[in-house]
Order: sequence, then structure tokens, then C-alpha cells
Amino acid sequence: MPVESALLAGLVLPGAEGHAEASMAELARLVESAGGSVVGTLLQARRSPDPATYIGSGKVGLLKEKAAAAGATLVVFDDELRPGQQRNLEDALELKVLDRTQLILDVFASRASTNEGRLQVELAQLSYLLPRLVGFGKTLSRLGGGIGTRGPGESKLEADRRRLRDRIAQLGREIDGVSRARSLQRQRRRRKRARVAALAGYTNAGKSSLFNALTQAEVYVEDRLFATLDPTVRPLPLGGAASGDLLLVDTVGFVRKLPHDLVAAFRATLEEVAEADLVLRVVDCSDPGWPRQLEAVDEVLAEVYRLFLPGQPGPEAWLVFNKADLLGPAALKALKAAHPGAHCVSALEGSGLEGLKRALARRLEQGLSRASYLIPHAAMGELSRLLGRMRVLKQRWTAQGLRLEAVVGEGMEALEPYRKGTVKEDEP
Repeated sequence: MPVESALLAGLVLPGAEGHAEASMAELARLVESAGGSVVGTLLQARRSPDPATYIGSGKVGLLKEKAAAAGATLVVFDDELRPGQQRNLEDALELKVLDRTQLILDVFASRASTNEGRLQVELAQLSYLLPRLVGFGKTLSRLGGGIGTRGPGESKLEADRRRLRDRIAQLGREIDGVSRARSLQRQRRRRKRARVAALAGYTNAGKSSLFNALTQAEVYVEDRLFATLDPTVRPLPLGGAASGDLLLVDTVGFVRKLPHDLVAAFRATLEEVAEADLVLRVVDCSDPGWPRQLEAVDEVLAEVYRLFLPGQPGPEAWLVFNKADLLGPAALKALKAAHPGAHCVSALEGSGLEGLKRALARRLEQGLSRASYLIPHAAMGELSRLLGRMRVLKQRWTAQGLRLEAVVGEGMEALEPYRKGTVKEDEP
């Protein structure tokens, strides 16, 4: 398949003068991740997007000339276009026109390797396509349907819309099944009193590399955007009283202007972040644009929390600067001084990882205590639910009942009468 040549177009809006170039550079990376090549860019300063063509009729003519001169086969815009804008631009340019949302969805589609990932990407793509059906009729022939699927007198456009809505509803039901399965997994973790930390961050910040370095897992890692789509959970041994109590989750990366439909479609995946006890916001500190990337991450996290935790605060969040090995000593010292509560690590070289693990162990041990109990046989049924919420270190059945040593947290007051030393024992 021949490589498509893309001409990039974007606006410099008031207040975004310092960020337009970085956004266009990221758009170029997205094109390359989708298998295309960039042959040129056009940036225009405007107070607001043109309602009809986004960039204005004068710039459309210039864009057509640049596309012809560069041999471009498509034009990619750095924002989501309204359906009318996209149709007007394709008519005027006589080229395929994509917006940033379509491009991100295409990259996600090329990365989806599991059934869950493919379901979520397809749902986002169809949700994007539904209001844009006019002019896209030919593309729907591969979506299914056929003889016997249309009602009498139904127009082609109405039939296409109905087919899309039916498929969207079906995908929603299948993803609900995935979500229920993940919910059951989280319930089992809670019953075992397992704590969960989720890695969240900008795409290509090194989350999967950090995940592998901490857990000794072998999650797929590649220097490209959205290399990870499906969440992976692994235990993270920490030592001390909290040993074995932390599960680490690797999640999909975020990006500027992440499509809302994509956030909604990936709810089964992103719910892992909302339900975590702790979120580690991973930042590539070697990227000069990391503050804007962190801002984009926080915006997506806020949307995730609004979706899954309405009216509630999100989980506790830590800042983790990755790729610290790429900074010079002076820059690293300045970064630590500016962010004293953050952790600076290198997943590649291993620096800072032990300090991060010690901090995680201390955090997990907050509110935990080690205690010994003697639970009478007669009380086992009444207390079985509480016993399932502690981590048992040692246990032994005796004539009097169950003698055990365990790590316990809050809400275990009903066990206090059975602490060793508060009950009379007939045997040592």
C-alpha cells in the first residue's frame, strides 16, 4: 500500500500562540504513526475558526496550491472539524480531508490487538461518524447489513443511520459485558484488601517501560504513540507489612485534544484509573513541552472522574518524572527543587525506582497495623466477612478456634475483643 502524503493545517488562536507549533509537531507524529508522511504545514493566525471552512476562503486557495506543489494526497487539520466544514473543504480542495480526531481514531484502530480494544475503537469511530453521514455513504458498505435490513420506502441515508445506531447499541452492550467483568475483578481485589496504583500519563512518556522496570513484567514497549491500548495488571512487591498488597495497572496514554468519544468508548479501560487507590502521573521530563502534556493528562483525568465518580474527588495522585537520565545534573536539580513532592526516576537505567517503591510501601502502610487474634469457632460465621478483608501472615487451628497473625486496616473494630491478650487462652 503506497504511503499517503499529508499536508498539515492548523490555526493559531488567541492565547495559544506558544503552543501551536508543538501541537503541529505532535500532529506530524500522529500522521507518521498512522503510516503516512508529512510534506508540508500551513499555520494561520485567526481570532476564531471560520464557520464554513475553518481557515477562511482565502487560505483554502493557498492550501490547495501548497497541496498540489507538494504532491499531497490528503490534508489533515489540527482540530476537530464540523461536518459542514469537512464537506466544504473536500469540495474546495478536491482531496481527502481528515481532522485530528479521525487521525487519532485511525492510530488507535491500527494499535488495537485484542477484542476489547477493537470493540472500544470501533464504538468511538462509529460515534464520530454518525453525525457526519452525509457524504460518507459509500464507506458504510463494509459495516454489515444487506438484503432484508431496510424498511419499505427507507432512504439510503436513513438506512445507514439506523444501521450505525444498531451497531453502536450492540457495541455498547458488548463493552458493558467487558466492564462488568472488570468490575468483578476489582471486587475480588477489594475483598483481598489489595491496593491498586494506576499509571497515567501522556502517550510515549515511558509508562510501559516504567511498569516493566517496577514489576519485572514484559509488557510490549515501542517508541511510538499509543503503543499500549489494553490495561495490564501485575503485582508490585514492596517488602515490609504492605508486601504483596499493591497491584500496578498500565493504561492507555493520553494526548492533547483526546476525542470525547474515545474517552467514553474506553470507559471499561479508564475505569481502572478511576477505581485505583493511587494514580501515578508519569511525565517525560526530557520533553520541553511536558507542562502542557501534564495539563492535557489532568484534563483527561478530570473527564474520567466526572464520568465514573460524579461529584466525588479522584484518587490521590503523585507526580513521577520519567527519563530523568536524559537531563543534565543542573536541570535535574532544578526540577527537583521546583517539584519537591515529585519522584524523579529512569525506567531505562533504574535510578530512583527503589526510592519510589519505598514511598509506595510507606503510603500503603498508613492506617495498617499488625495484630494477633484468637477467633472462637462460634464466631467464625459472624466474622468471616471481616477475616476476608485482612492479610493473614500466619494461622493455626486450635481447640479454641483460629489463632492468626494478620495485617489489618481501618473498620476492623468488631475484631478487637478477640485480640490476643484480651481473651483468656487455655493453651500456649
